[in-house]
Amino acid sequence: MKLFELIAPCHFGLEAVLKREIYELGYEITKVEDGRVFFEGDAEAICRANIFLRTAERVLLKVGQFHAETFEDLFQGIKKIPWEDYIPADGRFWVTKASSIKSKLFSPSDIQSIVKKAMVERMKEDYGLKWFEESGASYPLRLFLMKDEVTVAIDTSGDSLHKRGYRTMAGKAPITETLAAALLMLTPWNKERILVDPFCGSGTFLIEAAMMAANIAPGMRRSFTAQGWTNLIDAQLWQDTVEEAEELVDTDISVDIQGYDIDGDVVKVARDNARRAGVEHLIHFQQRPVSALNHPKKYGFIVSNPPYGERMEDKEALPELYSEMGEALQRLDSWSVYLISGYQDAERYIGRKADKNRKIYNGMLKTHFYQFLGPKPPKRPRPQ
Repeated sequence: MKLFELIAPCHFGLEAVLKREIYELGYEITKVEDGRVFFEGDAEAICRANIFLRTAERVLLKVGQFHAETFEDLFQGIKKIPWEDYIPADGRFWVTKASSIKSKLFSPSDIQSIVKKAMVERMKEDYGLKWFEESGASYPLRLFLMKDEVTVAIDTSGDSLHKRGYRTMAGKAPITETLAAALLMLTPWNKERILVDPFCGSGTFLIEAAMMAANIAPGMRRSFTAQGWTNLIDAQLWQDTVEEAEELVDTDISVDIQGYDIDGDVVKVARDNARRAGVEHLIHFQQRPVSALNHPKKYGFIVSNPPYGERMEDKEALPELYSEMGEALQRLDSWSVYLISGYQDAERYIGRKADKNRKIYNGMLKTHFYQFLGPKPPKRPRPQ
């Protein structure tokens, strides 16, 4: 059983959530950096990480690491990597992304060009070929340069793992599926508790919650680049992993998950997304303004991504909107509320300082994850 070092990038600041997920899958963490978790696993781990991880952006197979301050250093470092162990003679290979931070080499196009040349030189020697047709499976590379230290990896996922396949349309300032899942995991919410999103948009928070409740693996309905890597991963492993995921699904559950939005067209989109995710029957969607937010039950959860006011005409409506949210919090005084927002005056108009506040980047937008904590529900009496 050959072991690989795998890298799972994630949203900056949410590494602990991903780390917990990887541990729960049964794999050993080797290192944690800003926005990346390294772990060890075999070929099956590549399949299981892609299909089961909810908060990873992708799964990368690390193939090398070295120091490089010049393009010659980069060329020689890449050439030393045993590419023949990873890429067959007909494999299609290219650098899909090169990022550089605090390094002497910083031009992505030059880095990409040098890396490709060095790989070709190495593979010419090993395969005895002068020309590579690259007609086979894809092996896209990703390079990270940090303080002149180069990390080289092959992308096993292809499309980012946030693309679960259920969301074809999104509303304004959408939140990615991976970020929504990570933020939900930061809360104490579980399927026994009420969950409401009064600004549900395309329904991402609620759909991710329903998928968690029903134990639906996020990647079980999509494909991955590494499925074509028959030289490294037996096709049966992918099939076995999907079957493992299917056996864990339980959609015959009772949950109280509700989503509201003032825009009826947006509610329709959310409902369609939930249907594609296989959880439409687990979520109640309704057109309703935040001013009408109320619930007869206690100790529920609100998790939401309210408007930030990215456009000037929207910004004018924010004080009233957040004030209405504050009034709803007063009505739901036993509830816990979690809001991700880029609106700097959110706490001012809600009328309450958050009990906890976490800085999160939603794409390139700096936001805060405001946490207004309600009382814990009384413990249920143990059965005699």
